[in-house]
Amino acid sequence: MADSDPVTSAPRPWGPDESDENVGRPTEGELAARADGPPAHGSTQRSGGRRSLGLLRETAIIVVSALVLSWLIKTFLVQAFYIPSSSMEDTLQVGDRVMVSRLVPDALDVHRGDIVVFKDPGGWLPPYEAPDDGPVGNAVRDVATFVGLLPQDTGEHLIKRVIGLPGDTVECCDAEGRLSVNGVAIDESEYLAAGAVPSQVAFDTTVPADMLFVMGDNRQNSQDSRFNTGKPGGGFVPLDNVVGSTFVIVWPFADATVLRNPGDVFAEVPEP
Repeated sequence: MADSDPVTSAPRPWGPDESDENVGRPTEGELAARADGPPAHGSTQRSGGRRSLGLLRETAIIVVSALVLSWLIKTFLVQAFYIPSSSMEDTLQVGDRVMVSRLVPDALDVHRGDIVVFKDPGGWLPPYEAPDDGPVGNAVRDVATFVGLLPQDTGEHLIKRVIGLPGDTVECCDAEGRLSVNGVAIDESEYLAAGAVPSQVAFDTTVPADMLFVMGDNRQNSQDSRFNTGKPGGGFVPLDNVVGSTFVIVWPFADATVLRNPGDVFAEVPEP
């Protein structure tokens, strides 16, 4: 009996061993990476655009909120003003920046001795021409002034000291050259400019209701109530024209100081 041909198995083709199911197969991480694929270029742009828009929106909200807050403060609490003349020297110098309380006279009363900012009652100031900084510069200045970021110029405003309240009789001068209020002579040396006298002209007047009689501390260089009797209001300032009471110098920083009412000057003055 012939020997049968030896049984030989054909060589197995190369491939993964059935006993190792992982050999030759991608791992879960590789599958995930293939599924996700590289980030699309358009997707990256959209994501960056959304972040930029979000940043712009937040910036706009902050800026608008700051401007609104500044406007509210200027309108109802305090406002900055610039001093352009020497009529209030030596108390206030040309170029000083002062803060004015808007609570006066609506929430708080005006007192004798207060330094008040008020709108021109009519004809006290020459026609005002604002500086021309060009269309853009003018617009920026007007907006910044409106919201309170820049001090209000005094093109239509004046700043003086209150000497007489409604009903007061103010006259000058007595035998010693002093000014009197309601028959009581007062010593103004606390705030008058060096070398100034209470008044170089004589006057005797009674303040009408809802009006104020005001004078500058630099009496010989102040066009105040004494010299505007022929103007609207007869030289008096309507209470409605009062913007507020000055309480502090904020600039120059070296001269920053609180402005206090010299109450002792008028302490003996009786009510009218």
